[in-house]
Amino acid sequence: MKCPLCGCTEFYLKDPDDEYDIYEFSCKDGNIVFGDAVDENDAPEINDATETYCDKCAWHGKMEALE
Repeated sequence: MKCPLCGCTEFYLKDPDDEYDIYEFSCKDGNIVFGDAVDENDAPEINDATETYCDKCAWHGKMEALE
């Protein structure tokens, strides 16, 4: 999976309870891999409708838009 604008494979999610808190992750071989600073037990559930932000450019949208 990669960003439809720039091709980056690094993304982040905003915490639904605190928009200033983010969860960084990458997409490798179709799998979501959270960054070292993220406790996977505390991360929000990710599905096709999850609002996702590219870590490199201004793109954001639903996970389903990532190829």
